[in-house]
Amino acid sequence: MADAKKELRAAAIERRKSAFELHGPEASRRIAAHGLDFLGASAGAVVSGFAAIRDEINPAPLMTWLRAEGFRLALPVMQGRGKPLLMRSWAPGDAMSPAAWGIAEPLDDKPHVDPDVVLVPLLAFDARGYRIGYGGGYYDRTLQRLRKLKPVVAIGLAYDEQRVDAVPVESYDERLDWVLTPSGPLHCLDS
Repeated sequence: MADAKKELRAAAIERRKSAFELHGPEASRRIAAHGLDFLGASAGAVVSGFAAIRDEINPAPLMTWLRAEGFRLALPVMQGRGKPLLMRSWAPGDAMSPAAWGIAEPLDDKPHVDPDVVLVPLLAFDARGYRIGYGGGYYDRTLQRLRKLKPVVAIGLAYDEQRVDAVPVESYDERLDWVLTPSGPLHCLDS
């Protein structure tokens, strides 16, 4: 299983890089234009995004729109290897600190929140809602922790080109409920 994931991860990195070169920032704007209306979530809900690195789709335009619509925002903070991410309140323009891999994180003075919606970066996804990330398991542990507390919706943000037929799955892998691509939201189904 580990070898299958490693092979898929390597191919997915190249596929995402090509999609980024093809679509550039326009992909982020198209995702923001879709918004999260398909969820029926109400203003005041907490949405956790992420600070994009490398050729990930940048959720910043979507987050800015959500803030204007009355949603509360958060970003993840790493707590260490093998631990779930901690989500801290965040708003566009807040000061950030650099962390591992050049990821920007909210400062320690921002309060911890448990989001209602988690936007998830990924390298590849399938129609069932399984994803391949960088291999650290941070989002799997985070979603598992949050889902023990309350209903949480996990939405992967991806280029359409990142979809694959099937992602190899292990017992600890957490499913996405939706994937939002530039061409629209995809509801993930058991199959």
